[in-house]
Amino acid sequence: MLYAMAATTLAGLATALGGALGALRRPGRQGMAFAMGFGAGVMLAVSLMDMLPGALGRYLAAFAPLRAGAMAASLVLLGLAAGWLLERALPERALPEEAAFSAGGEEGRVLRSALVTALALVGHNLPEGAMTLFASLDDPAVGLRLAVAIGLHNLPEGLAVALPVLYATKSRGRAFLAALASGLAEPAGALLAFGVLGGRITASLVTGMAALVCGVMCWVSVAELLPTGLSLGRKEMTAAGFGAGLLAMTLGIALLS
Repeated sequence: MLYAMAATTLAGLATALGGALGALRRPGRQGMAFAMGFGAGVMLAVSLMDMLPGALGRYLAAFAPLRAGAMAASLVLLGLAAGWLLERALPERALPEEAAFSAGGEEGRVLRSALVTALALVGHNLPEGAMTLFASLDDPAVGLRLAVAIGLHNLPEGLAVALPVLYATKSRGRAFLAALASGLAEPAGALLAFGVLGGRITASLVTGMAALVCGVMCWVSVAELLPTGLSLGRKEMTAAGFGAGLLAMTLGIALLS
């Protein structure tokens, strides 16, 4: 159990490492446009190239194609609705009035996008932590390989959280802590699965959570990160960041596979 928890925690701490890299230097407006596109590319890639195909594949193994597709699509749509509600629940400006800067509340909008991103990644990391824990308990060698692969794709996730927090608050400490908090959802998910849910956690539950979180992350990417990036700088910068995020996560997913 200690080995399994250590592997899960190390996978989650890779997000903090990405956050530490992102906290090294505050980006300018064009750099922030790139970072917003990067975050969107990371989240769409992990959603549509990993989480949704995995969930659909598991449903196809158990149900007829039409029913499997309907189940996966319904959960994704529910996740889109959850993403909309999450966005609506946060204030338009996620900084207090006295802390807002000069660019028309620009930093507040960026920080709001960062908070939504971090919450979506927490939802993604919770079931991922449970998966790493149980894989490590079943076969330590497989669990270690899985933890390393997850850690590699958690690095760009940490960057996606830390960069906008640094831009909005000008605080390296806050940027790092935001990435650390989202990464610690990995061991938290493992502890929840093992200690609270116990034997009640099932493959169906993890599959359903993956499809649901896929919808949340798609909403955050398309409705929050990309519009914010396009409002900050040239569209070419946001598009370049989007491509870089797709590339980074495609490599990470390939290693995870």
